Amino acid sequence: MRLLLVEDDDHVAAALSAVLARHGFVVAHARSGEEALRALVPEPDAFGVVLLDLGLPDQDGYEVCGKIRKRTSTPVIMVTARADVRSRIHGLNLGADDYVVKPYDTGELLARIHAVSRRSVHDESVTPAEDGLRLGPVRIELPTRQVSVDGSAVQLTRKEFDLLALLAQRPGVVFRREQIISEVWRTSWEGTGRTLEVHVASLRSKLRMPALIETVRGVGYRLVAPAA
Repeated sequence: MRLLLVEDDDHVAAALSAVLARHGFVVAHARSGEEALRALVPEPDAFGVVLLDLGLPDQDGYEVCGKIRKRTSTPVIMVTARADVRSRIHGLNLGADDYVVKPYDTGELLARIHAVSRRSVHDESVTPAEDGLRLGPVRIELPTRQVSVDGSAVQLTRKEFDLLALLAQRPGVVFRREQIISEVWRTSWEGTGRTLEVHVASLRSKLRMPALIETVRGVGYRLVAPAA
Protein backbone atom coordinates (compact mmCIF):
# COMPACT_ATOMS: atom_id res chain seq x y z
CA MET A 1 0.00 0.00 0.00
CA ARG A 2 1.18 3.53 -0.80
CA LEU A 3 1.02 5.90 2.15
CA LEU A 4 1.45 9.68 2.25
CA LEU A 5 3.25 10.88 5.39
CA VAL A 6 2.82 14.60 6.04
CA GLU A 7 5.43 15.50 8.65
CA ASP A 8 7.76 18.53 8.78
CA ASP A 9 10.31 16.92 11.14
CA ASP A 10 12.74 14.96 8.94
CA HIS A 11 14.06 12.87 11.84
CA VAL A 12 10.56 11.78 12.88
CA ALA A 13 9.61 11.14 9.27
CA ALA A 14 12.71 9.06 8.58
CA ALA A 15 12.22 6.87 11.65
CA LEU A 16 8.53 6.32 10.98
CA SER A 17 9.10 5.71 7.26
CA ALA A 18 11.61 2.99 8.09
CA VAL A 19 9.11 1.24 10.37
CA LEU A 20 6.35 1.51 7.79
CA ALA A 21 8.62 0.20 5.04
CA ARG A 22 9.43 -2.87 7.12
CA HIS A 23 5.70 -3.58 7.26
CA GLY A 24 5.27 -3.37 3.50
CA PHE A 25 4.21 0.25 3.01
CA VAL A 26 5.57 2.44 0.22
CA VAL A 27 5.93 5.86 1.87
CA ALA A 28 5.88 9.26 0.17
CA HIS A 29 7.00 12.10 2.44
CA ALA A 30 5.56 15.62 2.31
CA ARG A 31 7.09 18.27 4.59
CA SER A 32 4.28 20.81 4.35
CA GLY A 33 0.60 21.09 3.66
CA GLU A 34 1.27 22.44 0.18
CA GLU A 35 3.53 19.50 -0.66
CA ALA A 36 0.86 17.10 0.54
CA LEU A 37 -1.83 18.72 -1.61
CA ARG A 38 0.47 18.73 -4.64
CA ALA A 39 1.13 15.02 -4.16
CA LEU A 40 -2.62 14.40 -4.44
CA VAL A 41 -3.11 16.44 -7.62
CA PRO A 42 -2.09 13.90 -10.30
CA GLU A 43 -3.91 10.96 -8.70
CA PRO A 44 -6.18 11.88 -5.75
CA ASP A 45 -6.68 8.20 -4.92
CA ALA A 46 -3.06 7.13 -5.36
CA PHE A 47 -2.54 6.60 -1.62
CA GLY A 48 -4.23 4.10 0.66
CA VAL A 49 -3.88 6.31 3.75
CA VAL A 50 -2.66 9.82 4.63
CA LEU A 51 -0.84 10.28 7.95
CA LEU A 52 -1.24 13.99 8.71
CA ASP A 53 0.69 15.90 11.35
CA LEU A 54 -1.16 19.02 12.52
CA GLY A 55 1.87 21.20 13.30
CA LEU A 56 2.92 22.06 9.75
CA PRO A 57 5.09 25.07 8.84
CA ASP A 58 2.90 26.61 6.13
CA GLN A 59 -0.70 25.98 7.24
CA ASP A 60 -2.65 24.35 10.02
CA GLY A 61 -3.16 20.62 9.65
CA TYR A 62 -6.90 21.03 10.18
CA GLU A 63 -7.04 23.25 7.11
CA VAL A 64 -5.05 20.72 5.13
CA CYS A 65 -7.42 17.93 6.20
CA GLY A 66 -10.39 19.90 4.95
CA LYS A 67 -8.73 20.46 1.57
CA ILE A 68 -7.75 16.79 1.28
CA ARG A 69 -11.30 15.73 2.02
CA LYS A 70 -12.59 17.93 -0.80
CA ARG A 71 -10.24 16.20 -3.25
CA THR A 72 -10.39 12.56 -2.24
CA SER A 73 -12.04 10.04 0.06
CA THR A 74 -8.64 8.56 0.98
CA PRO A 75 -8.59 7.80 4.74
CA VAL A 76 -6.80 10.44 6.83
CA ILE A 77 -5.25 9.75 10.23
CA MET A 78 -4.27 12.85 12.19
CA VAL A 79 -1.05 12.33 14.17
CA THR A 80 -0.48 15.09 16.72
CA ALA A 81 0.46 16.05 20.24
CA ARG A 82 -2.90 17.82 20.70
CA ALA A 83 -4.55 15.41 23.11
CA ASP A 84 -7.61 17.37 24.28
CA VAL A 85 -11.06 16.06 23.41
CA ARG A 86 -12.11 19.25 21.63
CA SER A 87 -9.19 18.93 19.18
CA ARG A 88 -10.02 15.29 18.47
CA ILE A 89 -13.67 16.07 17.83
CA HIS A 90 -12.74 18.98 15.57
CA GLY A 91 -10.46 16.73 13.54
CA LEU A 92 -13.07 14.01 13.14
CA ASN A 93 -15.73 16.52 12.17
CA LEU A 94 -13.45 17.88 9.44
CA GLY A 95 -13.32 14.45 7.88
CA ALA A 96 -10.40 12.69 9.54
CA ASP A 97 -10.97 8.95 9.87
CA ASP A 98 -8.91 8.58 13.03
CA TYR A 99 -6.82 10.61 15.48
CA VAL A 100 -3.60 9.38 17.09
CA VAL A 101 -1.92 11.29 19.91
CA LYS A 102 1.88 11.51 20.25
CA PRO A 103 3.72 9.72 21.72
CA TYR A 104 2.03 6.62 20.34
CA ASP A 105 2.77 2.93 20.23
CA THR A 106 3.93 1.92 16.74
CA GLY A 107 1.89 -1.27 16.87
CA GLU A 108 -1.26 0.69 17.61
CA LEU A 109 -0.55 3.11 14.75
CA LEU A 110 -0.10 0.21 12.34
CA ALA A 111 -3.35 -1.34 13.53
CA ARG A 112 -5.19 1.94 12.99
CA ILE A 113 -3.71 2.29 9.49
CA HIS A 114 -4.95 -1.17 8.56
CA ALA A 115 -8.35 -0.45 10.14
CA VAL A 116 -9.03 2.77 8.22
CA SER A 117 -7.72 1.29 4.97
CA ARG A 118 -10.20 -1.58 5.31
CA ARG A 119 -13.02 0.94 5.61
CA SER A 120 -12.21 2.36 2.17
CA VAL A 121 -12.29 -1.02 0.42
CA HIS A 122 -15.54 -1.75 -1.40
CA ASP A 123 -17.54 -4.43 0.33
CA GLU A 124 -19.44 -6.64 -2.12
CA SER A 125 -22.04 -7.44 0.57
CA VAL A 126 -23.33 -3.90 0.14
CA THR A 127 -25.01 -3.15 -3.16
CA PRO A 128 -26.10 0.32 -4.26
CA ALA A 129 -29.85 0.74 -4.33
CA GLU A 130 -31.51 3.69 -6.00
CA ASP A 131 -30.61 6.61 -3.71
CA GLY A 132 -29.53 4.25 -0.96
CA LEU A 133 -27.96 0.99 0.18
CA ARG A 134 -29.11 -2.60 0.26
CA LEU A 135 -27.71 -5.10 2.75
CA GLY A 136 -29.38 -8.42 2.15
CA PRO A 137 -33.06 -7.90 3.10
CA VAL A 138 -32.35 -4.44 4.54
CA ARG A 139 -32.85 -1.40 2.31
CA ILE A 140 -31.73 2.06 3.46
CA GLU A 141 -32.96 5.03 1.43
CA LEU A 142 -30.67 7.91 2.35
CA PRO A 143 -32.50 10.93 0.86
CA THR A 144 -35.90 9.98 2.33
CA ARG A 145 -34.40 8.45 5.49
CA GLN A 146 -36.56 5.35 5.14
CA VAL A 147 -35.62 1.79 6.07
CA SER A 148 -37.33 -1.45 5.12
CA VAL A 149 -36.72 -5.15 5.77
CA ASP A 150 -37.99 -7.59 3.16
CA GLY A 151 -40.08 -4.75 1.75
CA SER A 152 -41.76 -3.86 5.04
CA ALA A 153 -41.14 -0.34 6.33
CA VAL A 154 -39.43 0.05 9.71
CA GLN A 155 -40.02 3.25 11.68
CA LEU A 156 -36.79 4.60 13.14
CA THR A 157 -36.04 7.73 15.13
CA ARG A 158 -33.66 10.29 13.64
CA LYS A 159 -30.70 9.10 15.69
CA GLU A 160 -31.48 5.44 15.04
CA PHE A 161 -31.40 6.10 11.31
CA ASP A 162 -28.15 8.11 11.57
CA LEU A 163 -26.53 5.29 13.54
CA LEU A 164 -27.65 2.59 11.11
CA ALA A 165 -26.61 4.62 8.06
CA LEU A 166 -23.17 5.24 9.55
CA LEU A 167 -22.49 1.56 10.27
CA ALA A 168 -24.04 0.40 6.98
CA GLN A 169 -21.71 2.41 4.80
CA ARG A 170 -18.74 0.36 6.03
CA PRO A 171 -19.99 -3.10 7.02
CA GLY A 172 -17.50 -5.30 8.82
CA VAL A 173 -15.50 -2.29 10.02
CA VAL A 174 -15.39 -1.63 13.76
CA PHE A 175 -16.50 1.88 14.68
CA ARG A 176 -15.14 3.07 18.00
CA ARG A 177 -17.75 4.22 20.52
CA GLU A 178 -16.28 7.73 20.70
CA GLN A 179 -16.28 7.97 16.90
CA ILE A 180 -19.96 6.99 16.69
CA ILE A 181 -20.90 9.44 19.44
CA SER A 182 -18.95 12.21 17.71
CA GLU A 183 -20.51 11.60 14.29
CA VAL A 184 -24.10 10.80 15.32
CA TRP A 185 -24.55 12.92 18.47
CA ARG A 186 -21.93 15.57 17.70
CA THR A 187 -20.64 15.50 21.24
CA SER A 188 -17.94 13.89 23.36
CA TRP A 189 -20.00 13.70 26.58
CA GLU A 190 -19.22 10.36 28.18
CA GLY A 191 -22.78 9.99 29.39
CA THR A 192 -23.87 9.55 25.78
CA GLY A 193 -22.33 6.07 25.89
CA ARG A 194 -25.41 4.68 27.61
CA THR A 195 -27.61 6.39 25.03
CA LEU A 196 -25.63 4.65 22.29
CA GLU A 197 -26.24 1.26 23.89
CA VAL A 198 -29.97 1.95 24.08
CA HIS A 199 -30.09 2.95 20.39
CA VAL A 200 -28.21 -0.18 19.33
CA ALA A 201 -30.62 -2.37 21.30
CA SER A 202 -33.59 -0.55 19.76
CA LEU A 203 -32.25 -1.04 16.23
CA ARG A 204 -31.73 -4.75 16.79
CA SER A 205 -35.29 -5.05 18.05
CA LYS A 206 -37.01 -2.93 15.39
CA LEU A 207 -35.16 -4.59 12.51
CA ARG A 208 -35.78 -8.01 14.09
CA MET A 209 -32.15 -8.86 13.36
CA PRO A 210 -30.20 -9.11 16.65
CA ALA A 211 -27.03 -10.24 14.88
CA LEU A 212 -26.98 -7.30 12.45
CA ILE A 213 -25.02 -5.03 14.81
CA GLU A 214 -22.20 -6.78 16.62
CA THR A 215 -20.71 -5.49 19.86
CA VAL A 216 -16.90 -5.50 19.86
CA ARG A 217 -16.14 -5.56 23.55
CA GLY A 218 -14.12 -2.62 24.79
CA VAL A 219 -14.02 -0.96 21.36
CA GLY A 220 -17.38 -0.30 19.72
CA TYR A 221 -19.75 -1.75 17.15
CA ARG A 222 -19.77 -3.09 13.62
CA LEU A 223 -22.47 -4.03 11.17
CA VAL A 224 -22.45 -7.65 9.98
CA ALA A 225 -23.99 -7.63 6.50
CA PRO A 226 -26.71 -10.31 6.25
CA ALA A 227 -27.05 -12.72 3.35
CA ALA A 228 -29.33 -11.63 0.57
